[in-house]
Amino acid sequence: MTEYPNSPAPPTAGTAGQQGTDERNRRLARAGVAHAEHLLRRYYRLSSPEESFELLRDASQRFNLKLHTLAAAAVRLPVPEATAPRWVARRPRGGPPPVPALGLDGAPPTDRGAVLDAALHGTLRITDTGMGNVQLVENRLLRMVRHTGLNQRFTDYFAFVDSGTTSCAQAAEEVRQVTVKDVRSCDVFDEPTRRTILQTGSRACHSVPLVSPNGAVIGMVSAHHERPLHELAPERLAALERLGGEVGRWLVWHHNTVVVDALNHLHVRAVHRH
Repeated sequence: MTEYPNSPAPPTAGTAGQQGTDERNRRLARAGVAHAEHLLRRYYRLSSPEESFELLRDASQRFNLKLHTLAAAAVRLPVPEATAPRWVARRPRGGPPPVPALGLDGAPPTDRGAVLDAALHGTLRITDTGMGNVQLVENRLLRMVRHTGLNQRFTDYFAFVDSGTTSCAQAAEEVRQVTVKDVRSCDVFDEPTRRTILQTGSRACHSVPLVSPNGAVIGMVSAHHERPLHELAPERLAALERLGGEVGRWLVWHHNTVVVDALNHLHVRAVHRH
């Protein structure tokens, strides 16, 4: 089960509410990077926060990673011994696992952005809608990383989701697909959350966990619908479960190869600065 910390619910709509949402998003977006900067500065005895940031930025750019993705991994994984040759010990590795549920041609993909885009559009294809989003677990929150067909008020409000009143958080906590048949009457939402979903044109939604081989939720893909939903057919639920498992397995591979390589590069650079 994935656990999320309790944090304030997103502010309600309006100018003051939007300012509060923007402030919350900036704070949460910065918090993970700032934590990693502090860790690097203390561990490698760097002279300034700028040095820590430069190490993170260099590694993220070299390995085509989002800065916040690398920072989250740096905070989550144990810091290596100063004399260690790398951050993470060398381990057996192979190529990316296949993701046939995404319907991609050719060899298994190696680009995370392409996999996330395909996961979103594959989910929308199976559920027959044009609105949806992808979130990944980061610093014990669900962080939105892809979306389509949803307006800015929605994407700002749900940029970060904790254990509050959302169906995607419920799906993550219970490690199962969750269908909201009608947003207007579903009791999982508080009123500000309900209004934000309805104003973007969504009357129903379905959330699918992206699950690692050991059963941990590492992300979520959700489809939104303009009209109330009935139960999804068993074959659609099975297709979505396959997609969630395959994408989850691929994301674990990506973390254990590309992200780990970036951390090892960062470690070597940091050690050699002295």
